[in-house]
Amino acid sequence: MVHPQVERDLLKDMKHLWGIDLGGTKIEGIILEPGKTTTAICRLRVPSEAEKGYEHVKGQIVKLVEMMKASSGLKPERLGMGTPGILDPITQTMKNCNSVCLNGMPLKADMEKMLGIPLTLANDANCFALAETLYGVVHDECPDAKVVFGVIMGTGVGGGIVFDNKVWSGKQGIAGEWGHNILEEGGAPCFCGKNGDVESTMSGPALEKYYTKISGRKLSMKEIAELHYGGKDAHATQTINRLTAMFGKAISVIVNILDPDAIVIGGGVGNIEAIYTDGLKELKKHIFNNRVETVLLKPKLGDSAGVFGAAGLVAE
Repeated sequence: MVHPQVERDLLKDMKHLWGIDLGGTKIEGIILEPGKTTTAICRLRVPSEAEKGYEHVKGQIVKLVEMMKASSGLKPERLGMGTPGILDPITQTMKNCNSVCLNGMPLKADMEKMLGIPLTLANDANCFALAETLYGVVHDECPDAKVVFGVIMGTGVGGGIVFDNKVWSGKQGIAGEWGHNILEEGGAPCFCGKNGDVESTMSGPALEKYYTKISGRKLSMKEIAELHYGGKDAHATQTINRLTAMFGKAISVIVNILDPDAIVIGGGVGNIEAIYTDGLKELKKHIFNNRVETVLLKPKLGDSAGVFGAAGLVAE
């Protein structure tokens, strides 16, 4: 155990953590106290207004950083930024962004020039995984975890990998993108150009379409789950059973390759309880082991994960 005075001295030498979460509709900034704490000195937002183009988004980021400086009386030495896409480590330009004005642009280099400080970028799934590792449910329930996989299952399906409290992006910047592995041969088309990948099979919209196909009714995933748990709709139960079966099969690939200590499941579909029970049973059927030691966890930080993860990118 670290002596309290030694710990205080160490914290004095640590720097405040500055993070920016660049979203499709808003840009959020936070300044955290040093250490693994969610205590915020400052937390502000501006609209991203991505429809006005790349130059405007860059200006909004600068505007937010200046607001944070004025509010806190501090100046950043470096900045972490979560992005709605990937910084290609080879070309140093953005790709796979749903804010399409960012695609093909040298966001990191441009912002470093405009702000005069170094930036560390990671996509939203990586920031989610890092936030829950440093400050959220993994920190609380699996503090000794070395490998964490963060899952986002909502409108789309994504993932992020954390090794020893650091994001792993990979050679091409696509580490963790399990949502675009083929899961169901001949399945529905995905925007990525594949048919039957994880996203087109078990994202929220994909499951809602499946329910409509077998029932003739259009319902949200929340409504479908409620009908399933109420035992009032066989089609709802069939849809949830499809989810848990596909989840077990898809996530087994991650477990077989990474063998993570913990998997944190975020996004709207991740709120469905059956994933943690029936989904776990399905996982056991597919992994190359006679038991599952990896724990499935519900996230703690909610909508705050993105900005906390961005700040965590520059943690020591």
